Amino acid sequence: MKIHFCGVGKMGLPMAGHLAAAGHELTVSDPSSERLALARQQGLTVVEDERQAMAKSHVVFSSLPNDGALRAVAAVLAGAARPGTTYVDTSTVSPQASAQVAGILEAQGIVYVRTAVSGNNKMAEAAQLTVLASGPRAGYDRMLPLLERLGPNQFYLGDVEQARLMKLVVNLMIAQTSAMLAEALTLGRKGGLDWQAMWQVLTASAVASPILKAKSVQLAQRDFTPTFTVEQMIKDLDLILGAGSAVDVPLAQTAMTRRLMQEALTRGLGQEDYAAILKVLEQDARLPGTP
Repeated sequence: MKIHFCGVGKMGLPMAGHLAAAGHELTVSDPSSERLALARQQGLTVVEDERQAMAKSHVVFSSLPNDGALRAVAAVLAGAARPGTTYVDTSTVSPQASAQVAGILEAQGIVYVRTAVSGNNKMAEAAQLTVLASGPRAGYDRMLPLLERLGPNQFYLGDVEQARLMKLVVNLMIAQTSAMLAEALTLGRKGGLDWQAMWQVLTASAVASPILKAKSVQLAQRDFTPTFTVEQMIKDLDLILGAGSAVDVPLAQTAMTRRLMQEALTRGLGQEDYAAILKVLEQDARLPGTP
């Protein structure tokens, strides 16, 4: 099968690699020369003419940063791809933008399968992502063997934008977990609890969720190397708040977490892991050793 993959960032590159490893004839494109260099190093075929690659492909995948990038790629695809081509987008975008794209693509006979993926870049590299899919059921069924290359957990959620909303529901809980951790750990540390002891208890207690256990590996060492940055979480929180507004659901706690992320950005933490909001709480609590 001929596949073109648009966007080989931290998530897109390992996903493209898994598809190529499955024996498919795969090409990739990306606006970043640095990302393309990494793709070449991993043995992937890089193309400069994205439009031509789309025209030759049976399936087009994408992993994109925002709504605007999705609209731009979809516009190129609508003018280049043959009717019957399947488009599989794995990005975190708004349901509204995705619905707009659906109308454009369907008018050109392109099958649009929304496949939001849950997990970080390490999970993408290990092919351990959870795939949340929606769109035409027949199109999803045809793509399932490809999607199974990305991870073991596959969920088909409906025929339109259900996958987009489900991804935002998941990310709402991830963001709130980081805010909860920031407050709890700051309270414990300011009250005299040992940092390592807190992590030992939390990861063995009733609150030891998979996300908490995953974050503990880095945070126990106060390592804020990003799997997902503060800036990226702000983008997702804006999508979540927009989704709440669209269906008239007040998200007061989410709005508070959004303000905390903004404060982290203001303090120069935008490129650190989103869990770095902990530093904001520690600074505000005037913990020893914080600036």
